[in-house]
Amino acid sequence: MNEDVAIVGAGIVGLAIAHHLQNEGRRVRLIERGGVAEGASFGNAGAFAFSDIMPLASPGILRQAPKWLLDPLGPLAIPPTYLPRILPWLARFWRASQMDRFRQSITVQSALMRVASQAMELMVRDAGLSAKVRTDGNLQLYESEAELAAAQPGWEIRAAEGIPFQHVRGVRLAELQPGLSPRFIAGTFTPHWKTVDDPYHFALALFDQVMARGAAIEPGEVVRIEPSGATVRLHLADGAHLTASRAVIAAGAWSRPLARQLGDAVPLETERGYNTTLPPGAFDLRRQLTFGGHGFVVTPLSTGIRVGGAVELGGLKLAPNYKRSAAMLAKAAAFLPGLNTEGGRQWMGFRPSLPDSLPVIGPSSASSRVLYAFGHGHLGLTQSAATGRLIADIIAGRTPPFDLSPLRANRF
Repeated sequence: MNEDVAIVGAGIVGLAIAHHLQNEGRRVRLIERGGVAEGASFGNAGAFAFSDIMPLASPGILRQAPKWLLDPLGPLAIPPTYLPRILPWLARFWRASQMDRFRQSITVQSALMRVASQAMELMVRDAGLSAKVRTDGNLQLYESEAELAAAQPGWEIRAAEGIPFQHVRGVRLAELQPGLSPRFIAGTFTPHWKTVDDPYHFALALFDQVMARGAAIEPGEVVRIEPSGATVRLHLADGAHLTASRAVIAAGAWSRPLARQLGDAVPLETERGYNTTLPPGAFDLRRQLTFGGHGFVVTPLSTGIRVGGAVELGGLKLAPNYKRSAAMLAKAAAFLPGLNTEGGRQWMGFRPSLPDSLPVIGPSSASSRVLYAFGHGHLGLTQSAATGRLIADIIAGRTPPFDLSPLRANRF
């Protein structure tokens, strides 16, 4: 069957693209190698982090990384066996951390986040998902005056972008989150920060909506994409194939081989993220808490309390190291006295990460009929609706709301 648009990947980004293309009157077929939303969309921290405009690649991370890397269970880890493979990515990451490129990334990320906030609000409303979203705000916590001072330049950049926040102490800090360890002397409250009831449930609800509007889904792994004239042929691992007028690669951490076939050597790496989800009631958690100095967050979900984050650059094939989940949970117990750590479920997922913390959104080198929409790192849920809107703009021939050239596949 000749579908209008074939979308490779049925995670939150692929589903948001499907939603926006359906708004344009297009037929869509999702092709998914695993289960719907069972990749990074399943176990993420559940936040719409529209104020998170600071790239991971930064002058500050270069100062912190050596200390973090000395701790195999710390916020940043690279398994020794994987180091030779990731060295080229690390070299690009170092270049992206230089001040001029760092500032450019902030400018682009800010523009993308403005679109993300608007597009998500519309998608949530149109898809009937409003009951799944809370505006509780986020509280970032500091253990010392030095840690707060080190974070200040980032908050000044956010202030310049019009992002509201409040530095809080004492009674106000305790009101925002009772039961904190006294080791935390201050916090920064971001009032407009939003979270979903559960990221997997949110994605499944969006999936149900796009299916009810006529989408089709094809189980299988796309192994080759061949644009030819006015069509694109997609070959699956089982020997089957299908044809569409356009294709969008939104396969997250599995997108790199397909892009390479199409002439784009995108330096996509995998940030392996870990978490533990505790049962509901494990703590009286009022809102998402960020422990930036330790690289993890604690999020209240309808399905429990999720403790997770950190970065392990280890690719797709290494076995999970759940000691990382256990280390974060132990820290959370120290930071939140009274946290019941029993009965938790551990998880590890693959975040698709690029050195400059920006995704790839736009056409492939091989053909304008094959588009890319991957590499969102920690921000896939946050930027999913924006990506859907931008892909819809490109296919419709509309001028996007900002210059997309910094997101092109060959920028590296």
